Amino acid sequence: MNQNFIIRRETQKDHAAVEQLIREAFWNVYRPGCSEHYVMHCLRDDPAFVQELDLVMEQDGRLIGQNMFMRTVIEGDDGRVTKVLTMGPICIAPDLQRHGYGKALLDDSLARAAQLGFGAVLFEGNIDFYGKSGFVQAGTFGIRYHDLPEDADASFFLGRELIPGYLAGVTGVYRTPPGYYVDDAALEAFDRAFPKKEKLRLPGQLFD
Repeated sequence: MNQNFIIRRETQKDHAAVEQLIREAFWNVYRPGCSEHYVMHCLRDDPAFVQELDLVMEQDGRLIGQNMFMRTVIEGDDGRVTKVLTMGPICIAPDLQRHGYGKALLDDSLARAAQLGFGAVLFEGNIDFYGKSGFVQAGTFGIRYHDLPEDADASFFLGRELIPGYLAGVTGVYRTPPGYYVDDAALEAFDRAFPKKEKLRLPGQLFD
């Protein structure tokens, strides 16, 4: 990994380049085409969006990565509501993936979130990658993913405390911020402004 990079807050001038970066990174990964670039476009105006943690990674004048966070909650079994963060989309340019940039961006992002006083991060991801940065399966904390049957595989649902002990004694249901759910027709209209790319149905995709 070339260490000559900076991590800084996204500016309005970065928006188009960041959306293009996200589109390239996620295209045909989880579904034919992708929705993440449109999700990012919408979330910037969401009240739950954390402006201070809207980050880009830049190298030699090129945007090569991005990450962002949203505020959300755990609805406790005892009636308490615990404020937490969720994260993503997070990505690195396809030609630089698997070279350490993603972990560098993730670790920096989490350190900034901790410095701002946020207590924990919960989100969906691959434990093989995110475990290297301290994430564990969220069930370890007694936290359940919303609308998931009790016998369903929840290994994708990850969590990490930023303040040690923040989730101690907390059991309940995590809620994905509603802003992540976008309209398919609006997504298709938005995507038409980008260069045409072929949508492929590939093994391992999660959605049709």
